[in-house]
Amino acid sequence: MQNNQEKPELSREELLAAKNKKLARTVFLTVFAMIGLAYASVPLYDVFCRVTGFGGTPQTAEAAPDQSLIRDRQIRINFSSDVNQNLHWDFKPGERSVTVNIGAQGLTHYIAKNLDNKPSAGTAIYNVTPLKAGKYFHKIECFCFGEQILEPEQEVQMPVLFYVDPAFADDPHMEDVSLITLSYTFYRTESKELEKAMDAFYNAE
Repeated sequence: MQNNQEKPELSREELLAAKNKKLARTVFLTVFAMIGLAYASVPLYDVFCRVTGFGGTPQTAEAAPDQSLIRDRQIRINFSSDVNQNLHWDFKPGERSVTVNIGAQGLTHYIAKNLDNKPSAGTAIYNVTPLKAGKYFHKIECFCFGEQILEPEQEVQMPVLFYVDPAFADDPHMEDVSLITLSYTFYRTESKELEKAMDAFYNAE
């Protein structure tokens, strides 16, 4: 005959301690998850933007489409530039605009010069307008987001290789778009201004 031993009842203090321990564990796991999401949110948002063109973010590609996909329809691409006041550089597009066939590879360049008497580093942020065209504008080669270090008085040319996706011509929402503007703004690397610009870039809606 088996004797069933009843578990002793926990005191009020023991129940409270167990409850607090469980609550502390829950809070810890929640905070840990939130930290993980915070670190992941920027790269995840960047991937989302590059895949969808959200917020006027151009997509990246390794090469232009096959020549058989090039359309007869042409579109003009304007290039604009700006430099934050804390970066003593001259920065401008090598040409103000080019006209390309949709699906055809286009090439342009920007010119940057360090006007300071010491080396300095800059980082560029880009955007495309109109925003709805961002998902069709593909960059094959670009200097954006990478740190660019220029010696005193050094001048460099920065190429941009791109194309407009052939699907652009089939989208009825793009019928009114005959001009796309690609804009770059340079900021001093590791500056508060760059941090703010990056936050604005990733949080743009």
